[in-house]
Amino acid sequence: MKFLIVVIACLAIASAKITEEMMETLREYTAQCVEQEGITKEQAFALRTGNYDDPDPKVKCYANCMMEKMGFMVDGQFKPDVVQEKLGPVDGVDATKAMLVKCGSIKGSDKCDTAYQHFQCFHNNHSEL
Repeated sequence: MKFLIVVIACLAIASAKITEEMMETLREYTAQCVEQEGITKEQAFALRTGNYDDPDPKVKCYANCMMEKMGFMVDGQFKPDVVQEKLGPVDGVDATKAMLVKCGSIKGSDKCDTAYQHFQCFHNNHSEL
C-alpha cells in the first residue's frame, strides 16, 4: 500500500507483505475517516495515490484521522516508534528508518496539516503504507 498514507490511506496496495487482514482494517479506517471528515471517496483516493492538489482542510483532517487510527499520531503528536514498528516489516527496517529521518520532524500549522504533510512525505519517500 502507498501512504498514505494513509497512508495511510489510506491507501494503495503495493506489497505482497500486506495481509488481507491489514487491508480490511485499512478499508474500515478509510470508510470511518471519509464519513467522519465529510470528504468524498474520490478525495480519499486522490490523496492515497499521491495527488496533493486538493488542500481542502477536510482532506487534511482525513489524513489526521487515518494517522490517528493507525497509531502514527496521537493528539497531534507524531509517533515514530509506532511507525517503525508497523511499517518496518512492510517497507523494511532500514527503509523505514530512512523515511523517518526525512519525515519525522515535520510540523504543520495544526494537527491536520501536520498529518497531511507526514502523509505526503511518507508517500514521496516510498512508504508501503
